[in-house]
This record gives sequence, structure tokens and C-alpha cells, in this order.
Amino acid sequence: MARVTVEDCVQKVPNRFELVLLAARRARGIAAGSMLTVDRDNDKNPVVALREIGDDTIDLDDLKTSLVHTLQRRVEVDEPEEDNMAALMSSSSEWAGVVQDAGPQETFSAEEVGATSSEAAPAAAPEAPEDPFS
Repeated sequence: MARVTVEDCVQKVPNRFELVLLAARRARGIAAGSMLTVDRDNDKNPVVALREIGDDTIDLDDLKTSLVHTLQRRVEVDEPEEDNMAALMSSSSEWAGVVQDAGPQETFSAEEVGATSSEAAPAAAPEAPEDPFS
């Protein structure tokens, strides 16, 4: 039964890879509780999905759209909203003013800071106490 079903489906969807994706999507929908458009006849969900595609009882365009939406990971928005753009532009100008108002950096001399790194000696290790038993 499945071989004849695949041959019927290839006439509706010529690309076999696309057919597999569409049938798998429909079989998952059937498993999730979607209504069947053909009799089950004790067939499993993938075979029922192929029979629905072959008999043209489901809309392939809707199934393709559903498949594309499930495979998309990131949906890009064409244009940002005007309200958000105004808020973003005002916050960026505020930050630019903060950076400009920072002023010159202060520098300190070695006397103000203390000894420089070349003058600083590493701390000496504490001496071990003498052994009273020797």
C-alpha cells in the first residue's frame, strides 16, 4: 500500500525530499490529534499522511507554510517601529554626552602613589623557627 501511495504522491509533489518533509509534518500533526481526511484502515500515521497527500484531501500550500514556520529559527522584521527607533536614538545620544563629559584623566606621580614597581621588593619568606630537639 505504501509503495502505491508514494507513487501517487510523486505526481502531486515531484520532489521526493519535499514529499518526505511534508508527509512527516502531516504525520506529526496526526499524532498530535489533527483530524484525518481519509479512513485510517489500520495504517500508521506516515502512511495516512501520504494517502492524504496522494488523494489531494489536504491543502499542500497550507502544509508547506506550516512546515516553513516550524523550520524557521529566527524571523526578521522588515522595519522597526517608529516609537522604538526614537527611544533608541535618544538613549544613544545620552550615552554620547556621558562619554564627552568625562574630561581629562588624572595622572599621579610616583611619590603620590608610593614606591614604583622597580623599587618594590618581594616580601621575604618568614624564617623557620629553630628545631628545639636538635
